[in-house]
Amino acid sequence: MSALLAFSRIVDRFNIAVGSLASWTVLAAVLVSAGNAVTRKTLNVSSNAWLELQWYLFGAAFMLTAAWTLRRGEHVRVEVIFAKLSQRSRDWIDLLGYVLFLLPFVAIMIWYLIGYVAKSYYAGEHSSSVGGLIIWPAKALLLAGFVLLALQALSEIAKKITALTTGHHNDDPPVSWQERAEAEAKTIAEQVQR
Repeated sequence: MSALLAFSRIVDRFNIAVGSLASWTVLAAVLVSAGNAVTRKTLNVSSNAWLELQWYLFGAAFMLTAAWTLRRGEHVRVEVIFAKLSQRSRDWIDLLGYVLFLLPFVAIMIWYLIGYVAKSYYAGEHSSSVGGLIIWPAKALLLAGFVLLALQALSEIAKKITALTTGHHNDDPPVSWQERAEAEAKTIAEQVQR
């Protein structure tokens, strides 16, 4: 069990770092968008490359934070039902969901994307728009996102197996959206009182 948890901690730390860094791509995309709009309106100059860079940055934000989101337990769930179950039942549901649905889907996507990215890279694929960017880096972001998601799924599986066999959760278990909202409200209230 300790080897599983050691693997899980490494993957968690890595995905937290990548997710935290990738979350800044939203700001970069907003700045690129604003800069493009300002130059288009004031200088009457526009560039497809800037528009495509904005899309690439939003894609990076989505794909590179997916594993981080899974780690935080903020992926889509039916909270109304899930919150009423025992912790053991929730662990079983998560474990089965990861093994039966998430991992097979991610494996298929990785398998498909390896060839998709390689073909684009070797062809030197560029955007069909005038002045557009090369396309393979955006496609590589898809592959990277799914690889990170696969690693995080394996980490979550390791944690669920440990929890089910030992009864001990080795990290903060996902909480319901109500509990997250209450914790956030408490933090905001404390900051206001200072």
